[in-house]
Parts: sequence; structure tokens; C-alpha cells
Amino acid sequence: PDAALPRSVKLWDLPQQTVLSSYRAHSDAVTCVASCPGKDTVFLSCAEDGRTLLWDTRCPKPATRIVCSACNYLPTSVMWHPQKSDTFALGDESGTVALVDTKNPDSALSSTVHTRRVTGFAFSAHSSPFLASISEDCSVAVLDSDLSEVFRSRSHRDFVKGLSWSPSDNALLTTVGWDHQVLHHTVPIPAGEASGVNCVKE
Repeated sequence: PDAALPRSVKLWDLPQQTVLSSYRAHSDAVTCVASCPGKDTVFLSCAEDGRTLLWDTRCPKPATRIVCSACNYLPTSVMWHPQKSDTFALGDESGTVALVDTKNPDSALSSTVHTRRVTGFAFSAHSSPFLASISEDCSVAVLDSDLSEVFRSRSHRDFVKGLSWSPSDNALLTTVGWDHQVLHHTVPIPAGEASGVNCVKE
């Protein structure tokens, strides 16, 4: 095996630019890490060893494997739900997206959203958050809490690698791709959700 592959997860003190802790439980390259909102000792990681790990640094053995039968391929992306501390989004190399409950991972809600690897997620600030997902199939999808599609864009001409919801407009999602494009997408919002003034459209 290549010793240069990043198989460890490091916790950093950013102001001091120092590593606080280094954890090694994966046997292949780590593809994504996500910290749990409001719980600074809890985070998730997934790797090319096919494992998704739930970490709690307060425990003597901090890593616990999460087995989700809804995703049958290598996990590629994870992100915690902003309002449910036991729920996270999981994407895999086949394009499946799942909402996983850490206490009951076999009850995961899943959907084949993309045709290739999921490269990232972002939850919106809505009262019932939308989940935006991006992929190597060059598309952007926005899903509701049932993983039903509410928006899709295929405007990128190469892998989509980054995304962010606007902090001032709940309907505005920005994505960036390997095609050197930064695109602003206007997502239909549910009735009753406030949105700022939207000046930029896809």
C-alpha cells in the first residue's frame, strides 16, 4: 500500500495551526470528514476502505463503524443534518444518497439521485432543510426531507466539486465545477419560508 495515502483524521487548533489529535482507523484514503453541529467531540469519516465511522473522542475506543445497507458501494461523502444530531447524509460512488440515523442505520431512507460518485452535500437553512448534492455526473440536485427531488441542474460541463447555500437568501445555491464555472441556482422554496432578495439566477 502507498504510505502517502491520507488514512488518518487529524483534529486541528486552527488559530495555533497545530494538530491536537491524530486518529487512524481507516485502512485506505479518507474521502470526507464531517463534524457534528453542537458536539465538538463527535464527527464522521468515510474512506475508500468502504467504511463509514462515527467518532466520539471522549471514548477510549473513539471509532464505531456505521453499516448502512442502503449504500452498497464505497462511501464518498458525509454531512450531519443541521437539526437532528443523530442523522447524517451519506453519498456513495454509485450516486446513491441516504439519510442515516446513527441509532438505527438499517432504517436509512435512500434514493439513487446521481449516476456517478457523490462529491458533496450542503443542507439549507430552511425550517425543513433541503439537502443539495453534487456529483461527478456533472449535476446538482436539491432534495426535500423525503429525498424527493425539488430541483436539478445539469449546467456544469465537468465534475461538480463544491457547493454552498447563500447566508442571506434561502433560495440561492452556488456551485463550482472542474469546468471553471461558478454557477448560482435559484431553488423553488416552500410556501412560508422567508427568502432574501434574489438578484442572481442560473
